[in-house]
Amino acid sequence: MKQLFNTQFASTSHVWLLILRVSAASFMLTHGYPKLMTLIEGGEIAFYDFLGLGMTASLALAVLAEFVCSILLILGLGTRLAALPLIITMLVAAFAVHADDPFGKKEFALLYLLIFATILVFGAGKYSVDRFLEKK
Repeated sequence: MKQLFNTQFASTSHVWLLILRVSAASFMLTHGYPKLMTLIEGGEIAFYDFLGLGMTASLALAVLAEFVCSILLILGLGTRLAALPLIITMLVAAFAVHADDPFGKKEFALLYLLIFATILVFGAGKYSVDRFLEKK
């Protein structure tokens, strides 16, 4: 009975990691895609310069995290590594960009931060490209 429970729990947790990973990354794409379009279209860029590298470089780093790393998370490819830029971006969003804002403005960034930190800790799960590549 205990073995059956453990097997069922493990299977459920892998499915949940898939759902969490794909949904959070898909939601983050809705933030990254408009930034990507702004970067591609050029013109005047007004973006938070969090590292002092300039607005364009800062925007490019945000696009890397919110768009490229989100796609990697959806696939489950380089999952833990892809989660790191997203975690850093959410820390910047919560504690730098929205530093003076009320908690309600920080809340979404903190929720994303918690989700991406969970993915960093637990990995992609069984249903991922990472797991497929491990088997080869």
